[in-house]
Amino acid sequence: MRDWSPVMGLPLWVWLFVLPSVLAAICFVAGPRIERLLRPIWRILDGVYFASGMIAAFFMVMILSLIVAQMVARWTGYALPGTTEFAGYAMAATSFFALCHAMMRGAHIRVSIILNSTAFLKKWLDIFAVFGAAVIATYFARFAVKANFFSEMLNDRTQGQDQIPEWLVKLFQLDFSGAFAGSAELVYTPVWIPQLAMSIGTILLAIALWDTLTRLLVTGTNPIVSESVE
Repeated sequence: MRDWSPVMGLPLWVWLFVLPSVLAAICFVAGPRIERLLRPIWRILDGVYFASGMIAAFFMVMILSLIVAQMVARWTGYALPGTTEFAGYAMAATSFFALCHAMMRGAHIRVSIILNSTAFLKKWLDIFAVFGAAVIATYFARFAVKANFFSEMLNDRTQGQDQIPEWLVKLFQLDFSGAFAGSAELVYTPVWIPQLAMSIGTILLAIALWDTLTRLLVTGTNPIVSESVE
């Protein structure tokens, strides 16, 4: 049986930066010859980006719902604590989950005045820009996840009035037995729960940028097309 321990024991920076860079180099050398092999993966990733955009839209609707609920509560004299904090969490989730979907749809701002000067600059500067963005996004995602782990380790709790059921915390911890056996007692929201949106969103953004780089190197065309304004 083959021993995979030397491979699995590689430093984290190798997995995050070196291996994707090697994959990009293979795509550059192979070019269109591996396009057919990669197209099924690209379709799956496109579905992931679309699903992330749908989640962002859900949280945007959640912001509106919380604002309306808070207005109705004020009119009726009913106390509805924590709505401001929950709306803030939903806003953060909307922003981070929308990152990869918005980028692949060309909704992010891209300065292309130099790219459009010559065909040579357009090709190589585009590759350099996407590669640099992928490295930065991967670095950001790595420390976003690290922030999640630190918040959970320190049991950092919100300073606001938002509280959630204890069983919901167990559910987010993937402790399903504890979730079903947990009480409905309200506890202050652990900070790592709303931070999950930041971690997932930045990971998806990093994946989308490496994906964009591979598509650019294989097809010779950047898949990100600016939105048309009618």
